[in-house]
Amino acid sequence: MFRNVAELVQLAEDAGIKIAEVMIQQEMRVTGSSREEVLEKMDRNLTVMEQAVERGLQGVQSVSGLTGGDAVLLQNYIKSGKALSGNLLLDAVSKAVATNEVNAAMGTICATPTAGSAGVVPGTLFAVKNKLNPTREQMIEFLFTAGAFGFVVANNASISGAAGGCQAEVGSASGMAAAAITEMAGGTPKQSAEAMAITLKNMLGLVCDPVAGLVEVPCVKRNAMGAANAMVAADMALAGITSRIPCDEVIEAMYRIGQTMPVALRETAQGGLAATPTGRALEAKIFGVSLKK
Repeated sequence: MFRNVAELVQLAEDAGIKIAEVMIQQEMRVTGSSREEVLEKMDRNLTVMEQAVERGLQGVQSVSGLTGGDAVLLQNYIKSGKALSGNLLLDAVSKAVATNEVNAAMGTICATPTAGSAGVVPGTLFAVKNKLNPTREQMIEFLFTAGAFGFVVANNASISGAAGGCQAEVGSASGMAAAAITEMAGGTPKQSAEAMAITLKNMLGLVCDPVAGLVEVPCVKRNAMGAANAMVAADMALAGITSRIPCDEVIEAMYRIGQTMPVALRETAQGGLAATPTGRALEAKIFGVSLKK
């Protein structure tokens, strides 16, 4: 069993296998399940993700009215031919938004690694699918690769916004996605680790400040930017760019930053955007009275 990214990469390199395969084998050992059972379970997760993306792209609205419809706007913008960022990048962003809008609308999603950050991994996966044309098995492997890096973060730092801010949620999700994109695109295990490090270190310090205490604003748009971050970091790693700070040290830094982050910026809706005049006004409109002073 691997405890950190360095061990994960070493296991993959020594055996000449993908990071996804390392994770599959570990899951088999830990759960006592057969390979077929492990793959079947992840296949079900993939189906849930696919359905969430499709539903979000049709247009959904949250009960609060704070979020909904942005994924459709982005898809329409892509079709206009005026996009500055590039169609693949914006497709990933729109599908990340679609998934998180479904979450905000109380739909079914797959937490990767949390509900609040559930858009980044499927958003990027279903965008690069159109370029890389992976098989169903390769898409399942994508999720195992993402899961391997998420496993390390969860066991060495945190994936909880309440414990470590949004850097622990969307930051972790973005790093997971970047590593998985890199592997699917033919990158080495080390390049996947570099992609994770590049992504996460550029999201360090990101606070968790949900307006009205709901996982909507700014959560949905942070999934959008997390997806974009993951795509760019994957390209950087595939180009041969490395992180001067090793991945495990970046994860450790994220943990320590989360530990020193004020409680007001850790999912309590007491600070940040939640404490702005507009944030308080939205809270009062939704609940009839401001819950935080």
